[in-house]
Amino acid sequence: MRDSKAIKLLTVLFVSIIVLSIPTIHETRAFTNQVIQKGAVGDDVIELQARLQYIGFYEGKIDGVFGWGTYWALRNFQSEFGLPIDGLAGANTKAKLANASKYDQQYVKDQIKKGNKFTHYGGTDLSQQSSPNKGQSGNQGGGDSQPKPSATNTPAGFSQNDIRLMANAVHGEARGEPYEGQVAVAAVILNRVNSASFPNTVSGVIFEPRAFTAVADGQIWLEPNDTAKRAVLDAINGWDPTSSALYYFNPDTATSEWIWTRPQIKRIGKHIFCM
Repeated sequence: MRDSKAIKLLTVLFVSIIVLSIPTIHETRAFTNQVIQKGAVGDDVIELQARLQYIGFYEGKIDGVFGWGTYWALRNFQSEFGLPIDGLAGANTKAKLANASKYDQQYVKDQIKKGNKFTHYGGTDLSQQSSPNKGQSGNQGGGDSQPKPSATNTPAGFSQNDIRLMANAVHGEARGEPYEGQVAVAAVILNRVNSASFPNTVSGVIFEPRAFTAVADGQIWLEPNDTAKRAVLDAINGWDPTSSALYYFNPDTATSEWIWTRPQIKRIGKHIFCM
């Protein structure tokens, strides 16, 4: 009897050890529940800065300190996404930001731990967006010995983040269209940036609520091909096949009655471009 009890006890202990040794699966979610505000520090602020930088609103250093740069970047995001403009990252603001951006926590924190500094987190390849910190501070661009090769080919007035976001939008909206049609989509984005009726930044135009199908269905995050990137550069350099159009739509799939009321300019591929 004693042997039987001992065996049962050992069995229970053995099973308990196995259960305890199984790794706990942690739920992955954006941010903690706290409201993030100016003066805050820590992981939530790092994520806030990284996400704002990913979609072009924040151009400062990702350091986990909620200063004025982060504050104004957050207000601009709230303004362009139709949120209450208070500079506070509450539940609604965090949810909207999480849906509109990506956050590679391991990558960002690894760079911070290594002492590397980086900007335009979402706008360039991971291998190009950080550089070793030589101990210099204040200049986001780094020392003269570490130039970014792509900077010399960046059209005046547009960051690499702008160009990448536009290429993502063109690829998501118009891949499969003739090349002229892809340039046309890029031109519409630029025309909106230059119009008083729309946000005056590339990221603001692209992520304006309900503006682009590719943002709504997630295709904005597909990797753009070289054709999309070339189309963006051609549009930036002055080619506008649409003759200043502000809208376009596919007549075979459009469900909005309003879009049909816009003055039409021309059709390129499957899209009709209009004012």
